[in-house]
Amino acid sequence: MEKSARAPRNPFSDSAAASLRAASYSSQPSDIPSGSRQAARRQFKSYRLNGQYERPWLNDRKLKKTRVGNYIIWGFIVAGLALSAYINFSVSQKVARHEYCLILDDQFSSLNRDVWNHEVQIGGFGTGAFDWTTTDERNSFVDSEGLHIVPTLTTETTSITEAQLIDGYTLNLTRAGGDGSCTANTNEACSIRSNKTLGLIIPPVRSARLNTKGKKSIRYGRVEVVAKMPQGDWLWPAIWMMPVNETYGTWPASGEIDIAESRGNDVDYSLGGRDVVSGSIHWGPTPETDAFWRSTRGKSIRRTDYTKGFHTFGLEWSRDYMFTYIDSPLQQVLYWKFNKDQTMWQRGEFEGVTVNSSLLMDPWSQTGNSNTPFDQPFYLILNVAVGSTNGWFSDGLGRKPWTDEGLAASDFYKSLDTFYPTWPEDNNRGMTVKSVRMWQEGPCS
Repeated sequence: MEKSARAPRNPFSDSAAASLRAASYSSQPSDIPSGSRQAARRQFKSYRLNGQYERPWLNDRKLKKTRVGNYIIWGFIVAGLALSAYINFSVSQKVARHEYCLILDDQFSSLNRDVWNHEVQIGGFGTGAFDWTTTDERNSFVDSEGLHIVPTLTTETTSITEAQLIDGYTLNLTRAGGDGSCTANTNEACSIRSNKTLGLIIPPVRSARLNTKGKKSIRYGRVEVVAKMPQGDWLWPAIWMMPVNETYGTWPASGEIDIAESRGNDVDYSLGGRDVVSGSIHWGPTPETDAFWRSTRGKSIRRTDYTKGFHTFGLEWSRDYMFTYIDSPLQQVLYWKFNKDQTMWQRGEFEGVTVNSSLLMDPWSQTGNSNTPFDQPFYLILNVAVGSTNGWFSDGLGRKPWTDEGLAASDFYKSLDTFYPTWPEDNNRGMTVKSVRMWQEGPCS
C-alpha cells in the first residue's frame, strides 16, 4: 500500500501556524488573506500569578535568621568603611602642610656659574676615592640631555703618561708653586708625587664634583634632582648635602644628608649594584662614632636598574622629620623622625663612650633641639667618585681588586683591564642630571 506523502502533524502547533510556515517556504503565492495571517499569530501569554497567593517561605525561621545575619554583615561593612574614612581623615589632618618657596629651578640649558661651584682636589675628600676632581669640560658639561658628570682615565685626558702616573711625576695644584686650581686648604689634597716604591700613584681617574655652597642653601625645605645614574664597576654617584658652616664641629658632628647614593656595579653585586639607591644621614661626635648605620636605608628596583632612565631623587626636611624618596614622596627610602623627647646624642647612645681613651662630649647640648645638628643651612653636592677606602665597597666582595688598608689606588689601577671594559664608551659611564629644584620652607620674602 502506498504511504501518504503528508508529513506527520506537529502536536505543538495549530493548523494555521503550519499553513503559515508552509506558505513562507513556497514559491507560489499564498491563498490566505493578509488579515487572516495577522489574526492567526499566537499571542504572548504571561504566566505570572495575579491576585493574592500564599508565600509560606517568608515565615521560614531559617530564612529569617539568614536575613538577620545578612543585615548584621552589611552593618559591619558600612561601619568599617565609615571608621576607615574617619581614621584617614584624622591622620591627614595631622600631616604637616608646609609652605615652600622655590629658590632654585635649574633645567641645565647651560652651566650657571651663579649657582654652581667646581671642587678641585686629589685628596679623596675623606673617603679615599681615587679620582682627581677637575673643571675639565670632558668631566662635566651640559648638552641637550642636561648636566653630565663623566669620569675619564687620567692618561687619556692629560699629558701624563702611564709611566709618570706610577713613578717620578709631581702633580701640584696649589697656589704655591702649582697651577693654583685646587679648592682645598691642605697640601695633601692639592699635591702628590708618584713613587713606585712607596706605591704612591697620581689619581688614575679624573671626574667632577659640583656644589652650591655660598650660592644656594636651605634650612628645612625640599630638594628634587632628576637624574640618571652611571654604569661601570666601582663608580660611586652621589646626590647629597653638607652644612654651610661647621657649626657643631668637623665631620660628622655638623651632619651630612645623603639624598641618593648608588654603585655602578652590576646588579649581582652583593652590597647592591646599580639597581639599588640608598639614603642616609651622618651624625656623631667624631668620625669613629658616625652613627650613619642607624639612619641608612636602601631601595631596589626590579627588572631594570637606575642607569636605564631618569628618576626623581628627592628630600623633604622639616624640624620634625626628614625623608628621602624616589619618583614620589609616597616611595620613601629613608624616613627619620626627630623625637621631641630625645636628642640625637641620646639616640646615638654616645653617653659614656670613649675614643682614644677620651670620654666623648656632647657637641649639640647647647641648642636643646632634638634635631641638632640638622637645624642649620645645608648646600647641595653632585658628584661621581671612583673607588674608596672607607668601606663603601667592602673588601673581598664583587672581585674588588684592592683592599682598604693596602696600596688601594695603585692596586685599583693595576686591574684596569678588568674594570674598564665595564665602563661604557659614551656618557652612560657618568651621571646625567636633567634638573635640580630646591625649596626653602616658609613663604617667599
